[in-house]
Amino acid sequence: MRNGALKARYAMSLLRPGQRSFFVAKGYVQIPGAAPADKVSAALRAINHSIGAVGPTGCDPAAFQGNSFCFELRRAAAVLDLFNATPVYALAEDLLGRGNVQRLAEAQIAPRFPLPAGVAPPPLAGHLDATGTGSNGQPVGSYVRDFSLIVAIYLTDVPGPYGGNFTVWPGSHIETRDFFRRVGYAVLQDGDPDIPLAAAPAMLTGRAGDVILAHHLLQHAGGPNASPHVRHAVIGRLKHQNVACLDKEGFVEMWQEFEGVADLTRPYA
Repeated sequence: MRNGALKARYAMSLLRPGQRSFFVAKGYVQIPGAAPADKVSAALRAINHSIGAVGPTGCDPAAFQGNSFCFELRRAAAVLDLFNATPVYALAEDLLGRGNVQRLAEAQIAPRFPLPAGVAPPPLAGHLDATGTGSNGQPVGSYVRDFSLIVAIYLTDVPGPYGGNFTVWPGSHIETRDFFRRVGYAVLQDGDPDIPLAAAPAMLTGRAGDVILAHHLLQHAGGPNASPHVRHAVIGRLKHQNVACLDKEGFVEMWQEFEGVADLTRPYA
C-alpha cells in the first residue's frame, strides 16, 4: 500500500497505528472510554432494572446458562446502541474494513457476580466461543464459526484483578490457528480443545466505557470475581459481511476478514 493511501487510512481510523499493530500481534486491543457515558448509563440502568424486576435470568431461565443474563434485553436498543450507535462500530470497521461490519442484532449481558466469602477463586481457563455445550444455544458436538470479532464493553469499573475481569491469553489467536492447521478444526466436535499456550492470562482492568476488541480465535474467559461488587459488561460478537462465505475456514485462515489491518498481518500469516 502506498504511503499516501496509508496516511489516508490512518486519518480516518480511530485506532492509532500502535493499537492496530498490538491487535494483530496480541489478538486484542483495549480502547479506554470508547463507549459514551450516556450509552453506558442507559444500558446499566436497563440491566439493573431487569435484575431487580424480572430476575437475572430474564424471561427464559433455561437459556441464560452459558449464554446471557437478562435474556429479554439481548435485542434491546439500550444494549445494542452501545455497539451500533457509538464509535464502537467504527472501531470494528478499523479492523474488518469500511462497510464490512454487520450491525449487531443480539448481545450477551454478562455480569460477573461475587464469589461467596471464603471461597478461593478457581484456576483460570480460556475457551473459544465455538463449541456447543447444550446450554449455550448449540447442541453438544456441534461447532460454529459465525462471527469475526468479540467486543466486550465494561459498564462498571474493574480496578484490579479478580474482579470478574474479561481475561485474555495474549497471542493465543496465532497458537489456536496453528493448532487447527496441525490437527484440523473438526476436533471441535469433541468439545473445546486443550491447546498449550505460551503466554500467561491477562486480567484486563479498566473503567466503565472501556472497550475490548478481540479476534474470534483468541482464548479468553470471564474471570472469577472475588471483589464485593458486581462486574457489569456486555459482549457483542460482530460479523464481517462475508462471514458465511468463509465459514469454518476462518479457523485456519484467520486474517481474511480483517481487511482493515491487512498491511500488518503478513508476518503472522
